Amino acid sequence: MDTMSIPHSPPPPRSVEETGLSLTFLADLALKTMYTRGSLLGHEIADVLKLPFANVVDEVLDYLRRERLVEVKSSAAVSKSAYRYALLQKGHTRARELFNRSQYVGPAPVTLDVYTARVQAQSLAGQLITDEVLRHALAPLVLGDMLFDQLGPAINSGKAVFLFGHTGNGKTTIAEAIGAALPGEIWIPYVVTVDEQILRVFDARHHRTIAETTEPETRSGALRYLPSKGEHFDQRWGLIRRPLIAVGGELTLKNLNLIFDPTTKFYEAPYQMKANGGVFLVDDLGRQRIRPRTLLNRWIVPLEKRVDHLNLAAGQKIDVPFDVRVIFATNLKPEDLVDEAFLRRIRYKISVPDPTWDEFREIFQREATKHSIPYSEDCLQYLIAEYYHMPQRQPRGVHPRDLLDGLLDLARFRGIAPKMSKETIDLVCRSYFLKKPDDEM
Repeated sequence: MDTMSIPHSPPPPRSVEETGLSLTFLADLALKTMYTRGSLLGHEIADVLKLPFANVVDEVLDYLRRERLVEVKSSAAVSKSAYRYALLQKGHTRARELFNRSQYVGPAPVTLDVYTARVQAQSLAGQLITDEVLRHALAPLVLGDMLFDQLGPAINSGKAVFLFGHTGNGKTTIAEAIGAALPGEIWIPYVVTVDEQILRVFDARHHRTIAETTEPETRSGALRYLPSKGEHFDQRWGLIRRPLIAVGGELTLKNLNLIFDPTTKFYEAPYQMKANGGVFLVDDLGRQRIRPRTLLNRWIVPLEKRVDHLNLAAGQKIDVPFDVRVIFATNLKPEDLVDEAFLRRIRYKISVPDPTWDEFREIFQREATKHSIPYSEDCLQYLIAEYYHMPQRQPRGVHPRDLLDGLLDLARFRGIAPKMSKETIDLVCRSYFLKKPDDEM
């Protein structure tokens, strides 16, 4: 990995004040940590909170001792970080009260102001993808030059992109490749706090740590950045690849706001907040349970102002940065989804067309080579004549892969090497295509 691409790391706090959090807030978090895990060494508490022991966690523990909430169980070690701390009865009572307010236990949060500043510092603005980089990212697909000439400017504009066209022609794959091609890495916090409310941002399902600088992920998906010798950083942050978060028919307006869990009593950040610094793909637009116009209207302010307005459970509104490349993908006609006025707000509307017959042949040849299936031009022409020209069926980019997968399944069933022949093509096509193209999705 090019170390020059790693953004400047957030410096570690040198005092309780520099954490941006109050002493009592950190004390409450330490109490809940000991309540759930039992007696702990000082450095173990610091590891859970992701804060330095010296001048931060030791100050927190001294405060808890003065308040007679914890005691030192053993102190034979010279360093205070090796003292073993345990809750007193008053500490147990206080911890139970705290859990009634919020069950969050884990890394200490960063403030929303600090998070906002970090997102802006590592913004996508000015991050350009060259023609060479884009072609490399999309090399697995067979696409025409015109499409590249449309995609490149659209990506670099930073504006929303609308990909439309028939299903099976690679819209989702194109969007995923764009996300993978974004340069650089970003720092992301585990959690953010607003008025002592917890918003969980890091999501092991969507955020990928940097392989060259991380240990194998723990079961909890914790970020484990390995700094170079002598480097120190705020452990409440971890280094990840620019995220690509894709959602489909399951998306609702509720998913686009802070999600409050009434059991744990803390919030899960919405998809677009988790996608900050990367790509947010809304796939299968028009298949959601809400009207496309309603869904798209939700994006008008964020797309124009680069700020998203979110609601806390008590009704308070907060502003979070919206540094996201939004890609909408649909196999429906854009004009059937929303009116012209809204489409004007989406600067780039790009059609992903059916492959030409030359492109179809190249895809077929690539897939045959990938699966070590001897390619036959005669058999391909038979396929095109019988199952495309005759029934007036249009080719799709995904057809070669699916048909050759079916041919492999047939060969495995028969216990023979896969091969292209009129007989095998007939068998595969009869179970893949419907009789009438109009009936196909």
